[in-house]
Amino acid sequence: MTTHFVGDTAVLTGRSLRHVLRSPDTIVTTAVMPIAFMLMFVYVFGGAIDTGAGAYVDYLLPGILLITVASGVAYTAYRLFLDLKGGIFERFQSMPIARSSALWAHVLTSLVANLVSVAVVVGVALIMGFRSEAGVFEWLAVAGILVLFTLALTWIAVLAGLSAKTVEGASAFSYPLIFLPFVSSAFVPTDTMPGPVRWFAENQPVTSIVNSIRQLLEGQPASGDIWVALSWCVGILLAAFMVANVVYQRRIS
Repeated sequence: MTTHFVGDTAVLTGRSLRHVLRSPDTIVTTAVMPIAFMLMFVYVFGGAIDTGAGAYVDYLLPGILLITVASGVAYTAYRLFLDLKGGIFERFQSMPIARSSALWAHVLTSLVANLVSVAVVVGVALIMGFRSEAGVFEWLAVAGILVLFTLALTWIAVLAGLSAKTVEGASAFSYPLIFLPFVSSAFVPTDTMPGPVRWFAENQPVTSIVNSIRQLLEGQPASGDIWVALSWCVGILLAAFMVANVVYQRRIS
């Protein structure tokens, strides 16, 4: 059964990835907005923002990476919604394949596509002057956090794609996710914010994730933020995974 599931998922993931490769504009579009934010904040607002650190692009990049993922998962919900409306899942049910493999194919495609977009953004940041003191272990830790964050948001996207009534509704869920980094430590230190906004910024998931990635990229010892970040990522991932699977079983039953 496990071999059957893995083989079916691999085949369907290849199908989804071929669709992405035939429309490379999806990856480009995913990366363009975060890159535009990075250019604007570094070259327009950066001189007026005091982070008490080194180059502003170094401070800014972790938040931009999270925005990249948040904008990228909208395409996952969009592609899943189109497959549901196109009757692909009904056709798959008439074939001798694992029922959950079609869903996992979308999740793995999202993971690959978003990591490619993240790599593009990091490449642009390097051109803009981003430099890191991180070693191999720190970079692997950053990659692990980003993978967990991507999977967590992807399962939220799966839930949106399964529940949406329109194409616009399938991708609209990503707007609040893209906005969250703006009310966090991603662009400015939270101690510059007024009371209620500061409280929200310091207690929402993005701040601990951004702080953890920033510390790792700076080559600093990880603080307690990393455990808070991992808890948020794993908690959101498990909750979204369980709810999405319940909704999926109802949709295909």
